[in-house]
Amino acid sequence: MLKKSSDFEYLAAAASIIRKDVEQSQIQWKDSPFEWVLRLPAGSKGKLGKHLISQYFALKGLSVTNKSIDPGSDMLVNGHRMEIKFSTLWNSGIYKFQQIRDQDYEFMICLGISPFEAHCWVINKQILKQEVIGHLGQHTGKGGTETFWFSVNPSEPQQWLINCGGTLESAFYIIRNLRNKKIY
Repeated sequence: MLKKSSDFEYLAAAASIIRKDVEQSQIQWKDSPFEWVLRLPAGSKGKLGKHLISQYFALKGLSVTNKSIDPGSDMLVNGHRMEIKFSTLWNSGIYKFQQIRDQDYEFMICLGISPFEAHCWVINKQILKQEVIGHLGQHTGKGGTETFWFSVNPSEPQQWLINCGGTLESAFYIIRNLRNKKIY
């Protein structure tokens, strides 16, 4: 039988601590209608976010086209080019919206799912350029130029997010009241 090295024992101890933290965080999702989402790979979560937004707005009577006119946005909602970002609630009580790029969209919809609540912001691209794009680099810190990200505590959103929604209802209201655009 192989003798375990002391480094292996340290790693196993670290895994034990982390496992307890992970199991504790999963308890808050018990009996949530979104508990299954936690088991999805990251790429699948992003696709799920797009599907959830598409279905939600369609059920609420908005015009939704899942194929945008260009690769710079995810969908058209009432003729407006929308980029969709999705996050589940982190253990620290925040959402992180990642892989934000300066592409051809008018608004970014950020959907956050917690165990028994959903949060949603509809952010004009100009606001993103003032607050996120060019300021909060994801992979290379503040100097990042390709992808950006931001975190939001849904109970204490940043001042610049206050007029961008926060609830599903307020996000729907914002989009519903955008002037319908002729689809290109």
